[in-house]
Amino acid sequence: MNRSVLISGCSGGGKSTLLAELAARGHAVVEEPGRRIVSQEAEGDGAALPWVNMAAFARRAIEMAITDHAAAPEQSGWTFFDRGLIDAAAALQHLTGEPILEKLSVAHRYHQRVFLTPPWPEIYTTDPERRHGFDEAVAEYDRLAAIYPMLGYDVFMLPKISVADRADFILDCLSRETRQQ
Repeated sequence: MNRSVLISGCSGGGKSTLLAELAARGHAVVEEPGRRIVSQEAEGDGAALPWVNMAAFARRAIEMAITDHAAAPEQSGWTFFDRGLIDAAAALQHLTGEPILEKLSVAHRYHQRVFLTPPWPEIYTTDPERRHGFDEAVAEYDRLAAIYPMLGYDVFMLPKISVADRADFILDCLSRETRQQ
């Protein structure tokens, strides 16, 4: 069984906070490639920052996500990803028109169930690593919400509830699936 679970959705929708909760419960988590790239680029020349060169940023995110995905089977139990390959490939394809998404998504599959954080303006904030506005975040979310089902994933929308309850929701969904097999 594929135990690499994607948590995607709207930027600023609570993904990173949710992954911190899952990590505190003992689960393996993989931080969003984008945040790691921004941190690395801020220490270097900054050529692949999303507000400098979005295509270069997306290509770096794809490379990082492929590496992250390959490392996940070494973990026992569930591994939760804050975004991943599909998000990065969707961004690059949207920017450049390169038909990269389907090829990469077939070669590097995640667990069948993908959990999406919906737009949640009440918790949305910008920060040094998230400079885009809420409207841009919603547009990205809309693209991802359409892409995941087209790639054959079952999308589960995370309810707008507390972080602990969101973690329970995900773990309950995965637990029910495991019991049914």
